[in-house]
Amino acid sequence: QVQLVESGGGLVQPGESLRLSCAVSGSINSLDVMAWYRQPPGKQREWVATVTRGGNTKYADSVKGRFTISRDNAKNTVYLQMNSLKPEDTAVYYCNAASPGRTYSGTPRGTQVTVST
Repeated sequence: QVQLVESGGGLVQPGESLRLSCAVSGSINSLDVMAWYRQPPGKQREWVATVTRGGNTKYADSVKGRFTISRDNAKNTVYLQMNSLKPEDTAVYYCNAASPGRTYSGTPRGTQVTVST
């Protein structure tokens, strides 16, 4: 059974950086696709970035050039490096994963990122 646990959120000022982690219990190699989503306050959850088993990445236009998703198979962890953070990046961030025929979600609470002066 695969479980995903997000961490690394916090309160930062605009322009600063954070790195989120998604720890995978079970084998990350069984997961074809891993993704980060976020839910800003009062808004619907939105997709942020995806990385495939082969290392191919895709990003939402709103984060392209600022965020980098990566997976470390040896550490069973997926990261989201977030640079040049903006107030509109404030959200609860969630990790998701998919393998053939199955999807997995992170914790209900995700990890909170707040960008504010």
